[in-house]
Amino acid sequence: MNTNSLKTATGAQRMTSLEIADITGKPHNDVLKAIRKMEEAWVKVNGGNFSLVDYKDSKGELRPCYSLSKTECLYIATKFNDEARAKLVLRWEELEKERIEREAVRKLLVTDADVLSEAENIVGRELKRNNQNADGCITASDIAKAVGMEVKDLNSWLTDMGVQAWRRGQYRLTPNYEGRGLAQNRLFIYYSKDGKQKDCTYLVWTPKGAEMISRMMNA
Repeated sequence: MNTNSLKTATGAQRMTSLEIADITGKPHNDVLKAIRKMEEAWVKVNGGNFSLVDYKDSKGELRPCYSLSKTECLYIATKFNDEARAKLVLRWEELEKERIEREAVRKLLVTDADVLSEAENIVGRELKRNNQNADGCITASDIAKAVGMEVKDLNSWLTDMGVQAWRRGQYRLTPNYEGRGLAQNRLFIYYSKDGKQKDCTYLVWTPKGAEMISRMMNA
């Protein structure tokens, strides 16, 4: 996955805290602290947390970073100095220009069949790109089946053990277990009853994470 800028399968452009740090010249840790500090107010007003994802650092180790929409990014930028804010605004203008150019290309498609075919290709590419870190991961259902449990009981046990917590409509690792290569988020595409395409993510476990769960159960 490109850890600097992201585009969801529904077409919404996003920017990671890594790119924000790169654009503004700030240390990534400082950007993370600023985001965490401002998240509480955002949750109170908007009702949702910022999206947290993993990336591989120069040593190949998984580390957490944030994936923000344009609105979320510019909200965070209110705490930056004038120069840093200006750089972020200009970067978002570049992303918007790129989006408009992509839309222009799509309008050149001749038939509905061409549009559908291209949409399927785009979704497939986005799923593959967003889910490459989740390749080889194991679902909670598979782990539960292997140990003779119902998946709801496994998730309840992991929650009671403080490994995961239910946040923003899905299970997520608690801070003590983040960045240790134990799990990844897998993107899933589905369609609502009115035919609208939607996406969501769910937690899947790496072999290392599945091994940790086995050790904890046998302890």
